[in-house]
Amino acid sequence: MSVEVITTISPTTNQPVLTRNGLSETDLALLPSAAYDAFLSFRKVPLADRQAIVKRALHSIAARQDQLARELTEQMGRPVAFTAKEITTAVARGEYLLKISGDALRDTDGEPEKGFKRYIRKEPIGPVLIVFAWNYPYLILVNSLIPALLAGNSVVLKPSPQTPTIVERMEEIFVDAGLSKNIIQYFHCGSPTTLETIVRSPLISLIAFTGSVAGGLSIQRAAGDRVVPVCLELGGKDPAYIREDVDVKWAAEEIVDGAVFNSGQSCCSLERIYAHENIHDSFIAAVQAVLRSYRLGDPFDEKTHVGPVISKRAAATINSHIQDALDKGATNATPENETFRSPPPDGNFVAPTLLTRVDHSMTVMTEETFGPVIPVMKVKDDAEALRLMNDSKFGLTASIWTKDTASGEALAEDVEAGTVFVNRCDFPSPDLAWTGWKDSGKGVTLSRYGFDQFVKFKSFHVKDYQQ
Repeated sequence: MSVEVITTISPTTNQPVLTRNGLSETDLALLPSAAYDAFLSFRKVPLADRQAIVKRALHSIAARQDQLARELTEQMGRPVAFTAKEITTAVARGEYLLKISGDALRDTDGEPEKGFKRYIRKEPIGPVLIVFAWNYPYLILVNSLIPALLAGNSVVLKPSPQTPTIVERMEEIFVDAGLSKNIIQYFHCGSPTTLETIVRSPLISLIAFTGSVAGGLSIQRAAGDRVVPVCLELGGKDPAYIREDVDVKWAAEEIVDGAVFNSGQSCCSLERIYAHENIHDSFIAAVQAVLRSYRLGDPFDEKTHVGPVISKRAAATINSHIQDALDKGATNATPENETFRSPPPDGNFVAPTLLTRVDHSMTVMTEETFGPVIPVMKVKDDAEALRLMNDSKFGLTASIWTKDTASGEALAEDVEAGTVFVNRCDFPSPDLAWTGWKDSGKGVTLSRYGFDQFVKFKSFHVKDYQQ
């Protein structure tokens, strides 16, 4: 059987920029066994030594920020003005997880009782398969890689074909930091069949997947014939509600950033906006003012705000959502902007688009668009906004924008999402559990609870010897 060749196509030029070879069937079969053998040794390494390795690796990632950022721009098209921020945020996130790892992984004492000692230990779960997406690859990978290693597991990494160098850099950095051979392994593939081979291996003890709902369900089905945990971070259709008491200029700046940053290609991008009827028109005008200042174009230009979307297929999906809305009565309220009308000719450029007069009969309000589209629906009050926010099969994040933070927090209690923001959006905080409700996923990363999926709980019950 021939070895698969994986080609990375630039979203900026639609030309090949990298090729990688997959593994032969023989080499692929060796990955889980090598990971398991490495795990048997690594699980005995003291936590303090694992922490020291992670600390050195994070320092090295930070030192290589410029190189890593430029590779990201080349491979997935985010403007170079913003890619370095992903590296610094990933390092900061890793440092937080490192800081709390001692507390998160320590034994938990049972109820005191004379003559007995009882406690719960967190043992490493075993080799972990981490499959992760291209849109924020370093941030997504850190969420799982750092706690998996700190807990004492080996890992097998499968990157997106769009961003293949991530795993190569991370393996190199961690080995240089003192990690033993085969604790981190990786493979490149674009074939679902190849990936399912690893998923089905009895030597893989946990699968952590970040990507589309369809991809996650495929992984879950492949793992369905054995008892193995599958943690899924999937899509979103994240709502924002603009209450009538806000400063619309401020809210517009925040909402546009939350919807358009990274060309809207984030699981927690704002994908549907509900504006109170009393400020709807002024909010639309404020959004238009913000969009006039945005620049769509070459991601290697430091002045560019919005680069291409990842593929021709993605661009076609986004444009189909826009057209469906227009066909059903929506209005394209996007302001005049020269860069929106004349992007570079060869890439997958989709201009930021503001839609009004939208409703839930339209695909753009119900299915994940994953693009720079801002659909705004007028609502009459909090109750209507809350009902519409919850009218979704997704539940990753949601946000409420208001001067009355107490009321915003009270409203957030009834929002069906894993993370609810008041006056913020699109920001997974490392001290909070990152988790999806509904079709947005299952399992937890980040926070002290983000370590729990990478361990097995083992209870010790010791009674004093009685002669």
